[in-house]
Amino acid sequence: MADRIRVGVVGAHADRGWARAVHLPALAGHPDYEVTAVAGTSPASARAAAGAWGAAHAFDHPAELMAHPDVDLVTIAVQLPQRDGLVEAAIAAGKHVYSEWPLALSADVAERFRERADAAGVRHAVGLQSRHHPAVRYLRDLVAEGRVGEVMSTSLTYSLGSPEIWSQRYAALFDRTKGVNHLAVVGGHSMDMFRYAVGDFSELSATLATRITRVTMAETGEEIEVTSPDQIVVNGLLESGAAASVHIMTGGPRGAGFRFEVHGRTGRLVMRSADDNLVGPDFTLLLTDGQESPKPLAVPDSYRSHLVDASPAVRNVHQVYTDLARAIRTGEPAEPDFGTAARMHRVLDAVKRSAATGERQHLC
Repeated sequence: MADRIRVGVVGAHADRGWARAVHLPALAGHPDYEVTAVAGTSPASARAAAGAWGAAHAFDHPAELMAHPDVDLVTIAVQLPQRDGLVEAAIAAGKHVYSEWPLALSADVAERFRERADAAGVRHAVGLQSRHHPAVRYLRDLVAEGRVGEVMSTSLTYSLGSPEIWSQRYAALFDRTKGVNHLAVVGGHSMDMFRYAVGDFSELSATLATRITRVTMAETGEEIEVTSPDQIVVNGLLESGAAASVHIMTGGPRGAGFRFEVHGRTGRLVMRSADDNLVGPDFTLLLTDGQESPKPLAVPDSYRSHLVDASPAVRNVHQVYTDLARAIRTGEPAEPDFGTAARMHRVLDAVKRSAATGERQHLC
């Protein structure tokens, strides 16, 4: 491998998209990486993306990118419905893989990806970067060091505004079979952040509801039926024994964002977001200790990225790449990886089973 890890991006676009907005600035100037190749949907779009990304090679098929000797790491930034076979192909080509979230349709498939990648000796990462937010990592450490004593209960609420007229690009969001609906995307990102900070569920019960039953496609005016849930309620116990609840609400003109509370025997931590941005909000932390009124906690500089002018989402993805580079070079473990994804998919699978059957699910 060259001095810098050479990246090929599947799903690169010259003008728009998550990869263009977040992966490109996260990789630009990163000392461990060089973007050498992109794959688009046509020769023209690939050439345009190569110009925007500064890549030497442009392909209109991912297989060509994966086979090229100037690619060490494949970043797969297309949505799950367009990703069929890509993760397996990258592994088979002997490339390290960074796949966007969701990784798969189920925990079993995600676990198969992990097993194949480990057997092939390639390192892997998944786009659950919210756990790298400085405030989230600081909250996790405060809980672990006992700042609020033994955790008795914890809760997460997330409120997201949602229009009722959408571009056709997002039609899969409203289909429960496509794997990119609110449960998988909003629930996955939110609950992974929650699990990272306070620990895994040992058992849970869940309710899923679809309150917005039809949405309109902007390009055609067509109304489509919504089969995916927009209201997600999960409650249960963590492995620590603490009671836990997650309530995710989407819909309406404007959301209130995140409120994450950890109720301990000697104090209480509250983390709130400034807006309803799912993967890149600014957070504030408050601590109530004894009889004192809540006081703000500043996140120490040691938790912060050196990308001071970048958005939180870019900084978090930059940290995933930094940890992945270390894993590639040293063989040390780094999360979030495909194992992280498989565990998160296992929780989501349990949520779906509980909602469908009315039965409490045990994850241990």
